[in-house]
Amino acid sequence: MAARHLRTRSLFSSPAGIAATAAVGVALAVGGTVGAVQLTSAEPPAGPAAVEALPSTLAPTSVAPSPSASASPTLSPSPKATPSAKPTRTQPASRGKARTAAPKPTATKKKTTAPKVVDSGSCGASFYDEGQMTANGETFNPDALTAAHKTLPFNTKVRVTNPANGKSVVVRINDRGPYIDGRCIDLSRAAFAAIASTGLGEVDVRYEVLG
Repeated sequence: MAARHLRTRSLFSSPAGIAATAAVGVALAVGGTVGAVQLTSAEPPAGPAAVEALPSTLAPTSVAPSPSASASPTLSPSPKATPSAKPTRTQPASRGKARTAAPKPTATKKKTTAPKVVDSGSCGASFYDEGQMTANGETFNPDALTAAHKTLPFNTKVRVTNPANGKSVVVRINDRGPYIDGRCIDLSRAAFAAIASTGLGEVDVRYEVLG
């Protein structure tokens, strides 16, 4: 170990060794500078990179809507608003008197005018019920309210009243007769039965010719 130590010492202590050491140091210094220059030239300039990164850092970023904000409103029915009470009327009524309900319309009855009496008199009345042809061309019907008269126009209405009981009947003239003294009208069986019993055969009546 002592011999190696001495050999190393003599290398750095001799002039040749010092010169070699200096050359090695210069070479190392030059190599380190060249390597540093190469490393520096290989890297991109720091200035432009910082400028390019600036807009990306300062640019406003879009905020994504949260799920709660973009979600559609819930489908649960909202409570309905209760109708407000109707405003009470504060102004007095325009009329001083209380209003009464309008009367219901009532059906108007047609006024029936009584037939006009154009002639009247008294005489005996009888009836007949044999089937025959009447003077105006009709077939005699004993059950219809008709009568025979000597001179009254056909279809004339005559009211015949029995004074004994106050019963009356209106008949239509469609035949001629009777041709017996004391009698002025001959009634159908139905017309005679309306004012008297057919068993009598003849009664005194009052007649009124209706116009």
